[in-house]
Amino acid sequence: MLHSNLLSWMIFLPLLGGVVLLLLPEKWTRPIAVISTGLPVALAGYLFSAFDRTEAGMQFVEHYLWIERFNIFYYLGTDGISVTMLLLTALLSFLCIFASWNISKGRKAYFFLFLLLETGMMGVFCALDLVLFYVFWEVMLLPMYFLIGIWGGPRKEYAAIKFFLYTLLGSVFMLLGFLALYFYSGAPNTFDMVELANRSSVFGGNSLFILGLPFAKVVFLALFFGFAVKVPMFPFHTWLPDAHVEAPTAVSVILAGVLLKMGVYGILRICYPILPKAALWFAPLLAIFAIINIVYGAFCAMHQKDIKKLVAYSSVSHMGYCLLGLAAFTFIGFNGALFQMFTHGMATGMLFLLVGVIYDRAHTRGVEDFGGLAHNMKIFTLISTVAFFASMGLPGMANFVSEVLVLLGAFNADTVFAGLGKGTLIFQSAIIFKVATIIAATGIVLTAAYLLWTIQRVYLGPLNEKWKDLPDMNLREIFTLAPLAILILFFGIYPVPILEMIEGSLQALSRTMLAGW
Repeated sequence: MLHSNLLSWMIFLPLLGGVVLLLLPEKWTRPIAVISTGLPVALAGYLFSAFDRTEAGMQFVEHYLWIERFNIFYYLGTDGISVTMLLLTALLSFLCIFASWNISKGRKAYFFLFLLLETGMMGVFCALDLVLFYVFWEVMLLPMYFLIGIWGGPRKEYAAIKFFLYTLLGSVFMLLGFLALYFYSGAPNTFDMVELANRSSVFGGNSLFILGLPFAKVVFLALFFGFAVKVPMFPFHTWLPDAHVEAPTAVSVILAGVLLKMGVYGILRICYPILPKAALWFAPLLAIFAIINIVYGAFCAMHQKDIKKLVAYSSVSHMGYCLLGLAAFTFIGFNGALFQMFTHGMATGMLFLLVGVIYDRAHTRGVEDFGGLAHNMKIFTLISTVAFFASMGLPGMANFVSEVLVLLGAFNADTVFAGLGKGTLIFQSAIIFKVATIIAATGIVLTAAYLLWTIQRVYLGPLNEKWKDLPDMNLREIFTLAPLAILILFFGIYPVPILEMIEGSLQALSRTMLAGW
């Protein structure tokens, strides 16, 4: 029973807990929230141990007819592409409950919305029917809007509305793309992602043109825009710094650790296997956007005086590596992109938790407001060093592995494109990836520059007497950060358990796309 409905339990246990905490006295709110997010962590542990690493297809599948008239199914499953994000979502959601321990205003509403948000996130990574995927995608929108708009900072209403409008606009284009795939999928029309991938050749023809472009390219662009807003990819990124700065600490962690990854996940899960020819056509341009993200995000981060805004722009930069891995169309590049999603979620989650720790004590996030915190906050400094070095991609940290895989995959991308025929536009564009890899490598230097500059200003040098009485981290705060630090170090030294989980599915995806070309 548990095995056959594991994913449904992981998705809906938080929502069930949210309903229960609304019905009970407020004193039970935090314990129920801990249980409601802790049980999915336990199930995620079972998923990690029971996941068949030799199987490339979907596992833990649940497939039930939902709306017969339109051939819509309650269809869940996980494979190597989604399993790591399920594990990360469960862990971060659980830790964020403890990071939200001091929430006092509207505590019941806050934790209910947070649990509803977790249900939406889990659902997105499990859904294999486009309609079900879209429902879970939209379920996330309202909780995040209210969590920022009610419990956020001074400009919370502006940040929440901006987040809502950007995401909603992307969702509209995504929905139009889903409907186009449904009506053009052939008899019987279907929203089934797996079946649509099997019918990818149906969308590859040039018989139908829209605005002068083949149907497949138009649909790809519509879907890609919806996902690019979520990444966020330049120039659709401007909602992110505002949302991060104004959001409560735990919400910033979820925003950076999970929500941003859904854009990359959507491209990898939907756009690539269903529309492989259009994806190939767009790949050189995607590589260019990836480089813009990496360099532009790094320079913006370097300019920030607010630590939280600095970390927000660093996310824009680091998500560029995910895009570059996707653009490369190599197996190593795909591995790097997927592993980068996982490692970035842990490292950036740590950074936002650390910003929350210092803000709770000093009520400021200005880089230049501090100095010498290592003198009186030794545990905080130690854990901060792990987080900063991880984000920097230092060898021995998990982020180093993912970034190296992305760079290796991108540098060898020309072998894939050259094999598709000399004289084509794609072949001529293959040189883009050599240049892109070189520029992306310089992005690592920029990342080291602004992170080391931050460490120097905040932690080193003489202690600012204003903060001489700041207490070090308490046990609750250490508990929210220690698991992430341990995992970053472990997977930095031994990434095999994660790479084995994702390898089979990415190889299958590569074969599917090559067949579609």
